[in-house]
Amino acid sequence: MSDQKLHFEYLDSPIGEIELTSTSNELLSVLFVKVGKITLEKQPFSFSPINAEAKKQLQAYFNKELTSFALPLRPAGTDFQKAVWQELQKIPYGTTISYLNLAKRLGDENAIRAVAAANGKNPISIIIPCHRVIGSDGKLVGYSGELWRKKWLLEQESGQASLF
Repeated sequence: MSDQKLHFEYLDSPIGEIELTSTSNELLSVLFVKVGKITLEKQPFSFSPINAEAKKQLQAYFNKELTSFALPLRPAGTDFQKAVWQELQKIPYGTTISYLNLAKRLGDENAIRAVAAANGKNPISIIIPCHRVIGSDGKLVGYSGELWRKKWLLEQESGQASLF
């Protein structure tokens, strides 16, 4: 039987403090501690090898030493949300696609609003790269972690100082 205890760890990043939540063998969430006026209630630290590895990989990502993550993920969501999140993981580092293109990849361009909603519910920020989805007009839209973070992440990946 696998360990279902939740483990928490925190990472100070260039775009704010991040909470990592896992079981002993799967990463469950990567969330910004403070988004706008909302601040997560911090949980007591509890070591897990998955959180330690996620923290190490995120630090390497922020240092431009890592372009793809290799972690066991278990985001909680509906089957549709999970399908969207699977597709997000196929978007290469340093590139973007539109919400419309994402909907088309999933086989239904009319599902653009549902795709956008699922994108916004992604519980594993950065690692499941929902920040790589932009508006059809090329503009930054919709990021649950705040648009300034989305802009920062896209610029970090592109190597350019001012994309938007």
